[in-house]
Amino acid sequence: MGLAERLVNAWYQGHPALLLLRPLEWLYRAVVQRKRQRFLAGQSPSYRAPVPVIVVGNITVGGTGKTPLILYLIEHCRARGLRVGVVSRGYGAQPPSLPWRVTAEQSADEAGDEPLLLVQRSGVALMIDPDRARAVQALLSAEPLDLILCDDGLQHYRLARDLELVLIDAVRGLGNRRCLPAGPLREPQARLQSVDAVLFNGASTDSTEGFGFTLQPTALVNVASGERQPLDVFAPGQAVHAVAGIGNPQRFFRTLEALNWRPIAHAFADHATYSAANLDFSPSLPLLMTEKDAVKCRAFAQPDWWYLAVDARPSPAFSAWLDGQLDALLAARH
Repeated sequence: MGLAERLVNAWYQGHPALLLLRPLEWLYRAVVQRKRQRFLAGQSPSYRAPVPVIVVGNITVGGTGKTPLILYLIEHCRARGLRVGVVSRGYGAQPPSLPWRVTAEQSADEAGDEPLLLVQRSGVALMIDPDRARAVQALLSAEPLDLILCDDGLQHYRLARDLELVLIDAVRGLGNRRCLPAGPLREPQARLQSVDAVLFNGASTDSTEGFGFTLQPTALVNVASGERQPLDVFAPGQAVHAVAGIGNPQRFFRTLEALNWRPIAHAFADHATYSAANLDFSPSLPLLMTEKDAVKCRAFAQPDWWYLAVDARPSPAFSAWLDGQLDALLAARH
């Protein structure tokens, strides 16, 4: 187990050594809170786009299901006749210049794994740049859009936003509720009181704390060929090598177990780089990965490599709430 994995386990399961990190946590909190106070007071430069901006973000480190939810939001808004664009930091991407327009034929090295997944799945207009405000301006100059979705960026205050949606893993929650590096929080828990909606990934029902949403497996897709097969192509009890280089690999492994397969878990770091060599496992079994991993493996994928396609299924109450918010935002801009 690596240092990063041990630290995450300590955040969620407890460890006395975290007391040693409290002074660093106090310093981190002070910096974060000062940054937000400057934003609220109008003391920090902030770009407000001419169209509504919806930020989909975290207050915890690690994966919470942002990418599937953004895909849902893209399709939901398109069904209303809205032209939607996405901006992203493009974590790990190495484009020739910034801002950079992501297209489906680019590599994950160039575009970043999550932006490339979004474009390949939905064809959405997407711009990457660590400066999200600059990304929005570049995207609007290239495309006539009605709405911008910001992938992550809750703490990126240079971009003004109209709605803030925060995702939390329903199983892991907020861990020890302490800020980095003594805990998993990017901002103090009180920040949740100021966002517009909280969604709990893995919660089948709504609560007083927020809306529920689930990730519904829909198909198995061959990484090499793109062939799509129903989930029952693997019989109950099928053993598979399971690869996950996401913020919370255990959630993926639990999903495979819930489908009655027997995953041999291979957890990698979030945004990991793969090669044929480091995915050469024994014994010889089908290899099953996340879609985010698959976009980095197509060039060397073997015939028995598959990814699990999943769709976000928010509660009906969230969809109704979202429609009301969109109606109000679009009316205010006209």
